[in-house]
Amino acid sequence: MSLDRRTELQIGGVWTDVTNDVRERAPMTITRGAADESAALEHSTCEFELNNRHGRYSPRNPKGPYFGLIGRNTPVRVSVPDTESYLQLDGSVTSYARTPDTGALDITGDLDLRVEATCDWYATAGQALLGKWISATNQRSYLLRLAGGLVILNWSVAGTSSLVAQQFLPALPRRAAIRATLDVNNGSGGFTVVFYWATSLAGPWTQIGDPLGNTPATSIYSSTAPLEIAPIAATGVPPMRGIVHRAEVRSGIGGTVVASPDARALAAGATSWADSAGRTWTLGARALINDRAYRFHGEISSWPAGWDLSGNDVWVSVEASGTTRRLGQGRKALESTLRRRIPSAAGLLAYWPMEEAQTAATQAYSPTPGVQPLALMGADWAGDDTLGGSAPLPAVKSPTSLEARVPPTAAVGWQVEWVYNLAALPAIQTEVLRLGIFGATMRTVILYASTSGIRVEVLDPAGAVLSGATYANAAALSAFAGRWNRLAIYSGDYGGGDTLVQATWRDVTTNIRYYVAATPTTTQGRIGTVSGAWGTALEGMALGHLAVFTTPGSGVLGAPPTTLIYEGADDGFLGETALARIARLGAEEAATVDLAGRGEDYISPSTRLGPQRPATLLDLLEEIQEADGGILYERKDRTGLVYRDRESLYNQPIALALDYTAPGEVPPPLEPVEDDQLLRNDVTVTRSGGSSGRAVLESGPLSVQPPPAGIGPYDEALTLSLYEDNQPKAIAQWRVHQGTWDEPRYPTITVWLHAATHLIDDVLAMDIGDRLTIANPPPWLPPGVIDQHMLGYTETLGPVEWTLAMNCAPAGPWQVGAVADPVRGRVDTSGSELAADVTASSPTLSVAVTAGRPWITSSAFPAEFPFDVQLGGEIVTVTAITGGSSPQTFTVTRAVNGVVKPHPAATDVRLAHPTIVAL
Repeated sequence: MSLDRRTELQIGGVWTDVTNDVRERAPMTITRGAADESAALEHSTCEFELNNRHGRYSPRNPKGPYFGLIGRNTPVRVSVPDTESYLQLDGSVTSYARTPDTGALDITGDLDLRVEATCDWYATAGQALLGKWISATNQRSYLLRLAGGLVILNWSVAGTSSLVAQQFLPALPRRAAIRATLDVNNGSGGFTVVFYWATSLAGPWTQIGDPLGNTPATSIYSSTAPLEIAPIAATGVPPMRGIVHRAEVRSGIGGTVVASPDARALAAGATSWADSAGRTWTLGARALINDRAYRFHGEISSWPAGWDLSGNDVWVSVEASGTTRRLGQGRKALESTLRRRIPSAAGLLAYWPMEEAQTAATQAYSPTPGVQPLALMGADWAGDDTLGGSAPLPAVKSPTSLEARVPPTAAVGWQVEWVYNLAALPAIQTEVLRLGIFGATMRTVILYASTSGIRVEVLDPAGAVLSGATYANAAALSAFAGRWNRLAIYSGDYGGGDTLVQATWRDVTTNIRYYVAATPTTTQGRIGTVSGAWGTALEGMALGHLAVFTTPGSGVLGAPPTTLIYEGADDGFLGETALARIARLGAEEAATVDLAGRGEDYISPSTRLGPQRPATLLDLLEEIQEADGGILYERKDRTGLVYRDRESLYNQPIALALDYTAPGEVPPPLEPVEDDQLLRNDVTVTRSGGSSGRAVLESGPLSVQPPPAGIGPYDEALTLSLYEDNQPKAIAQWRVHQGTWDEPRYPTITVWLHAATHLIDDVLAMDIGDRLTIANPPPWLPPGVIDQHMLGYTETLGPVEWTLAMNCAPAGPWQVGAVADPVRGRVDTSGSELAADVTASSPTLSVAVTAGRPWITSSAFPAEFPFDVQLGGEIVTVTAITGGSSPQTFTVTRAVNGVVKPHPAATDVRLAHPTIVAL
């Protein structure tokens, strides 16, 4: 076997094949994922040598053809032949496949759309998959798309507006097919939409959710739009990013195929082809028919040159790295969630975060261009660090004054908002905030607070009260103080020449808003100043993130402000799930890193997290991984990171099935390790800023009991970013479950792909965290199939050698209970043992129940038989149980796992595969 390995550098923005310059005196080595069960994120590496006799890989050589085009962090990728071709799409508006409009595609009745793809199914940003749809010219027909974990079908009756049906996606494999059918007239006066998924376009199809429908019956507009894979003209829906293997459009549900683009057999580099339905397809400039399977994407940070004494042998030793290396070079923390979020608001006129750490500061800078610093005198700067969405903020001392000048604007109407924490309402009416208004009869707006009520007053130029109101509701007063909150004051056109001046705050637990409003006869004007002067009555009040917007309210009494940019960011997105945080950080940091989540976050949400505090991006990502228990790793198909959530690791299908006796499938070494590297039988988990939970394994061979009853304490204490105090106990129990799993680990499982070429397809489809098994292990190892998760690997790519040495850990702890599953749905006995000795061949066992209920009998529950139990290392299949009380008689098939031996009385009897309760 000669390995067609390709190495490419991105030179001057173009991927350039440099394979002929890669030296073969040392094979290329790629590492990805964790090493030896390490939990820390490690950057991928790719090591190889380039022939540099011609000097082209010396970045500072002005005679070289790549002078000025290569240097620090030059992108590099390595690939091998894929098993089939595919359509590669990069998400840009010139990355699509298109066939012109024709009568066969102008379906007005029942519709059936199908797409088989490899993509980020749960990406927050929308992804247009397949359709005839141009929004700008009202040429809308049908569109299949994804958005935030939803599969969505849009269609239009007249081309001008859109109807929509959608369902949450289940957990899908990386490569999957989705299908949407539209029955335009279901015979009951309406229409019906049904969604499906399958592992490929060949099916079988599994329905997603319930059928969706409404009345009346519908139809589809016959537009002039072309049919596109990754449609580019659906306003607000970006084209998909990823791989499309094939697709179908059918006229009628399961009806005539009118378009069937299939990239699998196309020649690499093809730009046009005819499908089996007669449609001719062409590609956009950034779409590509590719036939390569990428094994590494990374960056070359340095170009160290070497040569022999003669100068005839010159080379560059390359160690390319994944994106994590670059991300880890800088240690600048991401700013607080409020500081990051507020500047993106529409209509922002001025903003002062007030996060200065200098205790001697007298003013707060503004990141908004053209805005002068805010003067704050007498405050305890950085005196309060309890707001989840902020760095430390100042607290009021007596006296403290604030003065902020707002840039002039022609916009009429305004909104002022800040965050604050007032310990208790003052006994007497006390001024909290004062606004200066220009261009209107009202010149001053003042908000007061006391135990008697929250009051807003509007004054004229002479200081006389134009309008005022007090709100004294007990719940509203309780919500105003004693916690971090947001105060917004905003104007609105109230009609009849009046302006609505409204203030709102909320109960942060129930998210119920409270309002107080005045209605002076005046125009809204423009805001010019924000000020405050505070003494002992408000001493200790923390405040910050003062912003002014040119966005008036709706003018409706009790309506929230127009700008809601503070929502979520004020508490650091407290309660956000792990995958939701990955998605948000991926969107916010798109210019820095390509970050995606893998898993399903809707029907079974990932772990809810505590507030996102200022920290480096890598620290934040590792914080997510630690709390949720998933895997963060670098991509191989493009430069970027993926977070695979914990639930995606449960009950996985087998991705790679190996046989120890098959040549090349499991060459030596295959060395199980039974050490105490990851033993944990006493775990305490603390919620950051909250309470703790502890779990201890009190009995059994890996318990905290001293030998020989146990192994003694192996304790662990960790603090995690969690949402609420009921999480630490469950996480501690899960970590004890993982830390006391009584099975050897296999730090290295090797595959020789050059000898076992039939495994290449499965290996190319594998990724970090996937499951592999080894059948027929040697007799000196425990009997039964070896079942492991691949956490990382070292890949060697030589001229003829291709090996994969996988770092693995037991998959057993991740095989969790599943309702109605005949194996994983069974609850184990509370305690049972052999009531008498048994020989190696006895077909019956006498089993005594030592704790809990008796075993079920085959006469009462015939459908629950057979099942497997284990005793003394032997697994037997139970075909019948008789006797309603202890001892019971088990009829069994012996030595299911190849273990043949007698067992003495009192041998423990347990389910071979008991239900494990998932976290």
